[in-house]
Amino acid sequence: MHSVDSVAAPVWDPAQYLRHSTHRTRPFLDLLHRIPRLPHPDRPARIADLGCGPGNVTALLADRWPDAHITGYDLSPEMLEQAEKDWAGSTPGGGWIDFRPADAAHWTPGEPYDLIVSNAALQWVPDHPESFARWIDGLRPGGTLAFQVPGNFTSPSHALLGELCALPEWRARLAGQGRRFVHILEPADYLARLTGLGCETDVWETVYCQLLQGEDAVLDWVKGTALRPVLTALGDDPPAAEAFLAQYRDLLREAYPAGPHGTVFPFRRVFAVARRPN
Repeated sequence: MHSVDSVAAPVWDPAQYLRHSTHRTRPFLDLLHRIPRLPHPDRPARIADLGCGPGNVTALLADRWPDAHITGYDLSPEMLEQAEKDWAGSTPGGGWIDFRPADAAHWTPGEPYDLIVSNAALQWVPDHPESFARWIDGLRPGGTLAFQVPGNFTSPSHALLGELCALPEWRARLAGQGRRFVHILEPADYLARLTGLGCETDVWETVYCQLLQGEDAVLDWVKGTALRPVLTALGDDPPAAEAFLAQYRDLLREAYPAGPHGTVFPFRRVFAVARRPN
């Protein structure tokens, strides 16, 4: 999920995104493990998943809270179509999953929630910490706001993308596209913001040393996420897109050389779990 701004919204490819679903899902599972008991466990929980993407992690919420009513929100029609196809409807535990279009930059809870969760989405939302107050106000007493965001925007994969977009041959078409998503805070800043709103807060970071498989594995990874704005901007000019990808591919090969067992791709994530007081 991202915020609409003056630049065309990226076109998402659910199949490309899900190519690395095991690595992409692991941080969400780690986040899920740290979410405390929700209020009123004697009744079904009400849960919102902001930036639900193709719905694969939304479904994991139903594993943890089988009878919950869970709504996934996303701005991408492509992602919502995939999520509806794969995951909408009743759950084995007697709960329900549905999906709705929404922009996280402007979303306001329309009912009380026990849990508002977001997985690798808020990095696309400028000023998302300004929304914390209204999201926490939308929680029931004892409810939780929990999210994780990538924290690797100074890593070679992302720094090289920004530098390439800024070169004279690409600047006119791609200026800023390589850094559209750099909107996260440092962990201590998230901690200060959330505790300042009266929440009992747990914030941490983890670097996952991911071993990716396949040829040009890091390029394949970023094609599902950080590269989407560039691919969208060049979508009407396939030769230009191929030329850009070839240049970026060569830079990534040097920064992340393939080894005998795959390509090591360190990936930092920042986590926050904030519980509203009872």
